[in-house]
Amino acid sequence: MSEKLKVGILGATGMVGQRFISLLEDHPWFEVCAVAASPRSAGKTYEEAVGGRWKMDTPMPEKVKKMIVMNVNEVEKVSSEVDFVFSAVDMTKDEIRAIEEEYAKAETPVVSNNSAHRWTPDVPMIVPEINSSHAAIIEAQRKRLNTKRGFIAVKPNCSIQSYTPALTAWKEFEPYEVVVCTYQAISGAGKTFKDWPEMVENVIPYIGGEEEKSEKEPLRVWGKIEGDKIVPADDVNITAQCIRIPVLNGHTAACYVKFRKNPTKEQLIEKLLAYKGEPQELNLPSAPKQFIRYMEEDDRPQVKLDVDYEKGMGISIGRLREDSIYDWKFVGLSHNTIRGAAGGAVLCAELLKAKGYISAK
Repeated sequence: MSEKLKVGILGATGMVGQRFISLLEDHPWFEVCAVAASPRSAGKTYEEAVGGRWKMDTPMPEKVKKMIVMNVNEVEKVSSEVDFVFSAVDMTKDEIRAIEEEYAKAETPVVSNNSAHRWTPDVPMIVPEINSSHAAIIEAQRKRLNTKRGFIAVKPNCSIQSYTPALTAWKEFEPYEVVVCTYQAISGAGKTFKDWPEMVENVIPYIGGEEEKSEKEPLRVWGKIEGDKIVPADDVNITAQCIRIPVLNGHTAACYVKFRKNPTKEQLIEKLLAYKGEPQELNLPSAPKQFIRYMEEDDRPQVKLDVDYEKGMGISIGRLREDSIYDWKFVGLSHNTIRGAAGGAVLCAELLKAKGYISAK
């Protein structure tokens, strides 16, 4: 494309905002033209506002260092600078719901990493390889908001990415009961070991609100559009435990599944390797070539070795074996701040652009 779409990052100074900025540095379709954050950061350069809190492995892109941070609450002003925004704001859910809707009503599409709108009936919650068809609900949402181009789309919780793709690949075998335990990295809480020393050599068996998300959000991803809302699937029961572990990036899931049909191991692996979605068919810039890979080794996937598979956008599955109580069990791994957060949102925006929902103003 000749001209890149102009992008704003809401909540640009936080960890996910920083990840957006690093992922978009050389993006072929999108260019960061506005960074916005809380009033206390507004008016400073981006470099000043972040200070010593840059949490990425790669250096801060030169282009954003001298950008003046805008006040995220000045919706019309930010909207006038961009074609659409990514949202990673750190506010209460009610405040996030309100401000994302304000941007949408200002005719600025919002692709959000936040959870506030995940259960708004006409807001699509998209894993691009799984439920790209849910984008069609945007027309109903625009009618409700009385907008021509503005809307909100969200991505789901980071932890479900490590097991939901495998269960989706196996849909024809009718999984109906799932037990999952997720072992989640500290960056999922926006932290590094430097600012969360209590996590060193520690395990915390509680992450607020995470278990409900892990049990319910896959059902919405697998749901159907009925009229002006998305109705969650009701043919799978999931129960989850979510544990914080001393790992920087990478959510691991240990999963047990019962199927109504009786697949072989070979069939299950074949379905994983063959699975692809619209991002692969459209060859979107951030799409992994191989969305799901299967690892034969007994001790894989491992966070240290495998979290960056397909630049952090792919899913690694291993240890698939029969279970004495359930039918099959496996281990999954996904990168929580790339596929599970900013990268997943960037891929979602690419999909929405390719489908014509996001365009230049």
